[in-house]
Amino acid sequence: MRLLIRLLQRLAIFGLGIFSVWLIVFVVFETADRRLPWILAVSIAYGFGAYIVLPRVIRLGLRILQHKRVPSYTITGDGLPGDPVNVALVGTLQQLRSAFAISGWSEADRLGLASSWGMIRAFVLNRPYPTAPFSTLYLFGRGQDIGFQKAIDDSPRKRHHIRFWALSPSRAQATWGDAGFWQNTDRPPDNERVLWVGAGTRDTGLSFTRLSFQITHATDSDTNAERDHIIAELTKNRTIEAVEIFQSGQNLLTEHVNHYVPDGEIALANLVSDAR
Repeated sequence: MRLLIRLLQRLAIFGLGIFSVWLIVFVVFETADRRLPWILAVSIAYGFGAYIVLPRVIRLGLRILQHKRVPSYTITGDGLPGDPVNVALVGTLQQLRSAFAISGWSEADRLGLASSWGMIRAFVLNRPYPTAPFSTLYLFGRGQDIGFQKAIDDSPRKRHHIRFWALSPSRAQATWGDAGFWQNTDRPPDNERVLWVGAGTRDTGLSFTRLSFQITHATDSDTNAERDHIIAELTKNRTIEAVEIFQSGQNLLTEHVNHYVPDGEIALANLVSDAR
């Protein structure tokens, strides 16, 4: 029975792939090519395929393949695995903001038309944009609650950055293997002391996303090194304390949090109440 189900899944994925190629090449491109110069037809076909067709087809395909599975990483808008969780901080929103501000990090602007256009201009012209927006990644059924970044050599193309999702103590005590734990969309109040689950990476330049070929930042694959860098900066500025490193499969034990298991190693620390 499992072999039959797997075969049907693969046939469905194959069918989606054939449909995508047909729609992009034989419908969109050929239609545009009959009315517009070749270069414009290619651009329209690329934009339609990379930003409209393929993201939806990928999400549908992953729903077929990952039915009833619990995600191990943050999830991109296309439904693909995103940045791994590698940092967890315990404290309030104000403590979190203060910790990164003291360490010279900037809070990312909310993603919108104006901020996206500003990011494009900064990226093309290589001009500083200290509060550049982040693309949206998903964890616990919602996009990141807040993000921080620090440019490398004042370049918008290279930066240290981290996204955070707030998790209330009551939710953090749930069993990680329960799908409801990951799909919870409730955000705790800003003044509550919570677990801030973070995914930190280092941007290194320009790249294309897998499968959908969208233009995005390239990231350093060594997320452990970025985790260590973030923790080192916060420690140097005395904004965190009681740092511990946990292996996958272990519980994160804090005064309020009893159970949380990420995919890989994660650094856990308490935010200092009166950081200076």
